[in-house]
Amino acid sequence: MNSIGALSAPEPPHNRVLILVGPTAVGKTAVAVELARRLDGEIVGLDSRQIYKYMAVGTVQPTDEEKAHVRHHLIGDRDPSKQISAGEYAELVEMAMDEVESRGKVPIVCGGSGLYYRAVTRGLFDESTSDPKVRAALKERLENEGSDTMLAELKTIDPEYAEIVHPNNHKRLIRALEIIQITGKPPTEHFHLQVESDSKDRFFTVFLRMDIEELTPRIEKRTGMTFENGWIDEVKKLLDLGFDRSSHLMDSLGYRDILKHLEGEMDFEEMVKRINIDTRQYARKQLKWFNKERIDCLLEVAGMSEIEVAEKVINQF
Repeated sequence: MNSIGALSAPEPPHNRVLILVGPTAVGKTAVAVELARRLDGEIVGLDSRQIYKYMAVGTVQPTDEEKAHVRHHLIGDRDPSKQISAGEYAELVEMAMDEVESRGKVPIVCGGSGLYYRAVTRGLFDESTSDPKVRAALKERLENEGSDTMLAELKTIDPEYAEIVHPNNHKRLIRALEIIQITGKPPTEHFHLQVESDSKDRFFTVFLRMDIEELTPRIEKRTGMTFENGWIDEVKKLLDLGFDRSSHLMDSLGYRDILKHLEGEMDFEEMVKRINIDTRQYARKQLKWFNKERIDCLLEVAGMSEIEVAEKVINQF
């Protein structure tokens, strides 16, 4: 849609960072671009997968047109062979925000990763150490027992955190159980004990919300567009680059299903159906997560254009 940039926007608060969060397919990117145009801002990604190269289609990274109008940070610029932790991501976001502010522009942090959002706004809990022996033992258990068994164990100990752990996300599953073994406390308890950082007044968080029934057709439409834009070819390219079934990239939403399709285990229609189901489940988890966060502005955005949403955000910001 066309921007109505002729309308003047209020001067944003000095050194205030605007954060947009919400479920997948709610329209965060389009709103962020509109806000950046109005507020003379730049966008900082907050997505655990959009940060990687060679995954632009499947992770629905901002389009070339969107990036041409507004400068983006932490989008498609990391080598996929280099995994990233929540702590490192938070450091990169902090550096990007400082860089944007150094040029007198407004940082607009945009994404749907709840864990990374907490890392940015609260920091990581002090006991987030790692034990190679514990992790190795858990990896061995995973190979022998499977992810479903270990996820069931996590659910009995920390049902709240288990809600956001997908069975295919082995890294997060093992990390959660590692934290429990090392500290004697589940991840959720650590999060509840966290005190928000002294810089909390720096952030203004907007939760773009939409019920799952309204999100579903948007999810299905977006899934269709990703295949039209060459998602299967993108996965083939990753395979050519050496990222096989064991790669952490293939834990990304939809990629393992495409692998099964390419290997003849799943026909196209079944693959699309499975991806849509998994995406809806992921959106539900995101809604549950952000419903529990400290939010400065909650906007129900069903039926609204990005221009209308941006105007409401600016009025609150």
